[in-house]
Amino acid sequence: MSCTKLLTTQAYIDDELDAAAALAAERHIETCAECAALRAEGLAIRKALREQASYHRAPEKLRAAVRQKIGDPVSSPSVAKGGFGALAKPGRSFFAGAGFGAALALAASLLIFVLGAPVRDEMANDVVAAHIRSLIGTHLVDVASNDHHTVKPWFAGHSDVSPPVGDFAKAGFTLVGGRVDYVDGRRAAVTVYRHGAHVMNVFAWKDLGDVKPGTRLRNGYRLLSWEKHGLFFCAVSDTGQSELVRLSQLIQSSDRATE
Repeated sequence: MSCTKLLTTQAYIDDELDAAAALAAERHIETCAECAALRAEGLAIRKALREQASYHRAPEKLRAAVRQKIGDPVSSPSVAKGGFGALAKPGRSFFAGAGFGAALALAASLLIFVLGAPVRDEMANDVVAAHIRSLIGTHLVDVASNDHHTVKPWFAGHSDVSPPVGDFAKAGFTLVGGRVDYVDGRRAAVTVYRHGAHVMNVFAWKDLGDVKPGTRLRNGYRLLSWEKHGLFFCAVSDTGQSELVRLSQLIQSSDRATE
């Protein structure tokens, strides 16, 4: 007899569940051979696609046309350098009325064509796991301060990189502190911010090789990644996408990152 939770398991595989539902699905999979087999099959398909499927960058002419359609200037430096400012301010005329749904689909396509593939599954899992550990444990920060003059120098003596640090309280993002964490087998500098009731962890590394900037939803948590000044960043939280975009804009406009 087929398990009645196969559809829930499929939703879990497709990252369509919130954090609580994802946790319940994981517990069920541990006790259900049928759902465990479905998950294994889904992960195998993902692995095959990731390792064997070819990736083709959209021609510059097509990319420019897509940007123009959503109201983004073709020469926007924020998109060209991995920023998200232009995507957060689409043209009103295109998004009005019946074009709203199509605009969302087009914007999603633009993320793939312009920004490249998002962080890979293993890394996304590790980032979300580290984020959750920081929330339920006692290791949210190693240095607790809302003063960037305290947090940034601390990174210089404890981490491989010294990421940009700022207190953006006036914009709604309060600096909590910083810590060092291990993600995907690498040591990361983590700057922690609070936005209302939401904690936002921003991971930073010097070099991640073939990992590209992008966005994704993983087990109810949103991830947003970008590159600047030789560093790779990944912000994660259960807040909305627009809040992550705004925080990334604030960080990118702050002081130049130094190693």
